[in-house]
Amino acid sequence: MSTLFDCIVVGGGHAGCEAACALARLGHSTLLITGNVDRLGHLSCNPAIGGLAKTHMVREIDALGGQMGLWADASGIQMRVLNMSKGPAVRATRGQMDRAHYMQNVRRTLFSLPRLLIWQDQVTALTTDDRAITGVKTKQGLSFAAKNVLLTTGTFLDGRIHIGLINLPAGRLGDEPSTDLSKALTALGIQLGRLKTGTTPRLLARSIDFSVLEPQYSDDPLPQFSFCGPAPALPQVPCHITWTSTETHDIIREGFDRSPLFTGVIRGTGARYCPSIEDKVARFPDRERHHVFLEPEGLDGAEVYCNGISTSLPLDIQERMIHSIRGLEHAVMVRPGYAIEYDYANPVQIRKTLETKAVPGLWFAGQINGTSGYEEAAAQGLWAALNISCRLKNRPPFLLRRDEAYMAVLVDDLVTSGTMEPYRMFTSRAEHRLLLREDTADMRLTPIGRELGLVDDRRWEQFERRREQCRNVTDLLEHRRCQTRNQETGACDSSLQGQTLADILRRPEVDLDTLRSLDTELDARLEGIDAFTRLTIQSDVKYKGYMDRQKALVQRSLKLEETPLPDDLDYRTVAGLSNEVVEKLCRIRPASLGQAGRISGVTPAAVDCLEIHLHKLGLLRFHKVRS
Repeated sequence: MSTLFDCIVVGGGHAGCEAACALARLGHSTLLITGNVDRLGHLSCNPAIGGLAKTHMVREIDALGGQMGLWADASGIQMRVLNMSKGPAVRATRGQMDRAHYMQNVRRTLFSLPRLLIWQDQVTALTTDDRAITGVKTKQGLSFAAKNVLLTTGTFLDGRIHIGLINLPAGRLGDEPSTDLSKALTALGIQLGRLKTGTTPRLLARSIDFSVLEPQYSDDPLPQFSFCGPAPALPQVPCHITWTSTETHDIIREGFDRSPLFTGVIRGTGARYCPSIEDKVARFPDRERHHVFLEPEGLDGAEVYCNGISTSLPLDIQERMIHSIRGLEHAVMVRPGYAIEYDYANPVQIRKTLETKAVPGLWFAGQINGTSGYEEAAAQGLWAALNISCRLKNRPPFLLRRDEAYMAVLVDDLVTSGTMEPYRMFTSRAEHRLLLREDTADMRLTPIGRELGLVDDRRWEQFERRREQCRNVTDLLEHRRCQTRNQETGACDSSLQGQTLADILRRPEVDLDTLRSLDTELDARLEGIDAFTRLTIQSDVKYKGYMDRQKALVQRSLKLEETPLPDDLDYRTVAGLSNEVVEKLCRIRPASLGQAGRISGVTPAAVDCLEIHLHKLGLLRFHKVRS
């Protein structure tokens, strides 16, 4: 207990577990402090992983050598691919998890790591020396020393739960909040704000009439999140779909006068893209019904999660609301829906590495940075861990560009623009999303994960085999001319004569399986290649022209991205900048001209002024771009 740790991770949610695992596997002595060891990796809200844009980050975590994809595949009980009718850039795997099984897999991994110590306690204070972090103090009266402290506190910072006009301090229902830590952060100069999120009632499964509901089954074959792990092995179970009704909405409106959302009790800003059912009824009064997805919480079938009716309404209104929904007329509520308010730190106060600007050695990841979602949290946890490891090993920081990963878009958005509401990742946030498909995350990131030491030999061998398969088939497609002949005359098909197989594949009506029936050599090379890799090959060839154009745009913008701005630059001395622009640049302290240009209100003319000023100072230089 008296050891000087390389890093102390505070919080055992998705950010904390991903970070602690990565740090320990990279050889760093790590202490994970959490309020309840039994809830490591707990899926506090929806028992699901993935979804649009979120799966992209799970794939990126896996490609770098992280764990979330492996844990999800080992725990999935309903696995589907969303948006299959749309282009590959916006498709996404989604998995319903067995909640208990997921936590068991997380615990099994964490407790197997020899460099990781897990301790159940609550951090109440941070210790510093000349403003740099030196460790933490806990509620049990212990002190731990560390070179780095990573806070992944989720909704626990001064958390308060609301059910109607009843409210109580809690990090989530059944767990006490962390109030002293909020005070400690404020004392160190960290400015805190207030956000709000919510969850839905949980129902007793045997009290639901599933016979009148529409089932939704897993895909066949089952998709998976990890590039290298085993396929999902748990039995698959259906989810079910139902709807609210006008009666439901009338009941909800009856509770508006006792809703903490509408009576001013809740001060925190809620998630715009995941509103409560009372918020949806109030904002869309003409809508006669809203989707409700009934999702099993595990294979034991005891509880069902009601996705779509997140609420903080009083208990009597919640019960009547539930009974007005088809199939739920006699449903029994096991746990109520509730809203939770919590403290967060606007992320303009952190660097791109996720280290705080105010306190060297203090790092933030997850909901403390204003994000919402397990996947966003896990991505930040891994990002912070890799940067802490780079610091400890005297290596350059781990920083990806927006054209390289969704997690880079996430971090850049947070530190450049900050957020005043829970931030959620969407494919529309990524301007280069065609380059960031979920199926290409390993091609983009696994070599980087290998260089950093997180991708082991087994993962690397599997990656190299898949990369070689893609290269081998793509090379054939680009260079082999069509040999198709008319079956009756034996003459070459004139409509295809002279075209490469790639040219033919780019036709909208042609896919790789169709094309392989026209060419025996292609059919032979595709033998033994899984469907997922075949889809990667097909998409790369079909959309090559579009991707080349996006890459050209990226190259043109890299001049600004690779031009650093000194951390101590006095923006008041830059000629031509307005007072508003100077204030924003001084507050955010962008790392490059490119980041400066993405700050709201910083015009292209202002970026030109910065470039001229750097030239005058003799600081204008361009770094070699990583290919």
